[in-house]
Amino acid sequence: MDFNYNENQKLIADMVKSFAEKEIVPFMKEWDKNQTFPIEVFKKLGDLGLMGVLVPEEYGGSGFGYAEYVTAIEYLSKVDPSIGLSMAAHNSLCTGHILQFGNEEQKKKYLPKLATADWIGAWGLTEHNTGSDSGGMSTTATKEGDYWILNGAKNFITHAISGNVAVVIVRTGDKGDSRGMTAFIVEKGIEGFSSGKKEDKLGMRASETAELIFDNCKIPKDNVLGNVGDGFIQAMKVLDGGRISIAALSLGIAKGAYEASLKYSKERVQFGKPISQHQAISFKLADMAITIEASELLIYNTISKKKAGERITLSGAMAKYYSSEVAVDVSTDALQIFGGYGYSKEFPVERFYRDSKLCTIGEGTSEIQKIVIAKQIVH
Repeated sequence: MDFNYNENQKLIADMVKSFAEKEIVPFMKEWDKNQTFPIEVFKKLGDLGLMGVLVPEEYGGSGFGYAEYVTAIEYLSKVDPSIGLSMAAHNSLCTGHILQFGNEEQKKKYLPKLATADWIGAWGLTEHNTGSDSGGMSTTATKEGDYWILNGAKNFITHAISGNVAVVIVRTGDKGDSRGMTAFIVEKGIEGFSSGKKEDKLGMRASETAELIFDNCKIPKDNVLGNVGDGFIQAMKVLDGGRISIAALSLGIAKGAYEASLKYSKERVQFGKPISQHQAISFKLADMAITIEASELLIYNTISKKKAGERITLSGAMAKYYSSEVAVDVSTDALQIFGGYGYSKEFPVERFYRDSKLCTIGEGTSEIQKIVIAKQIVH
């Protein structure tokens, strides 16, 4: 396996670094403080082709593969994980679901708008009482002639307020039946479709999170994605690919925290020498470097398998689990290396520390990843 950057990855890395310095760095503290979702930034990312990285050119996308996609998420997340998270959620979940399971008419209608960020996408699976147990969802869709009537709510949804279109998975059969759920495309402005208040979060504060509410929401039958009853199966396949994006997000956080720590440790002098030369600190840096390298290898191993057309349920879960835990561990050690300064919002590691924790929760908790991994290796 060749894990060296290809030319496209090099170009994307340089482009994202340049973009971030101009469009993200000057404003990210304010976004974090006020929990601002900077929608104009995503419109500009759309102009760069980064909101439709995996979408074929025929639908207005960039037509790249997962290597390029991971590079874009990683470099955004090294600067501001919130931006990396929203970019990943838009690409992997809403856009990715339509790309993977939409019919030709649906693809032509929605993908060009999503790939350019003319429209921002949301994706709804989680509910108040069904986090990891998504099969027990309560939100329902009932058939009435040529329409489906949706009732219920989805929570912790990225872009629930600002999104122009959402893909939602709701119950059309018996609760707990994996063939009893269906995916629908729901456009903003449809009667009975609204959003709740924005969640006030510990981290990822510039990535909008809120509730989606359905009150006798009338959806045309043409907005069913795939076959009725296939929604849960589709969602699990979408999440297989989505785990790569969260692993990439985690990798970016870990690298950002590590690079900040390495630089600081060479500048900070204690007991007559830079703290990087004290064994207690140098060993922390060594552990950081090792786990980041292992995380990256797991991610690119998964990409290699996906490119070869192999199933990635196991490798994707491993990459997501390990990388997210590494992000938390590395950002924790980074804060420790910075000491009191690490606890201050004047330095970047405080934000990496807060942002990292979501990676072990979103798109399947660490515990769920272990269940997925165990099932794959035991059966």
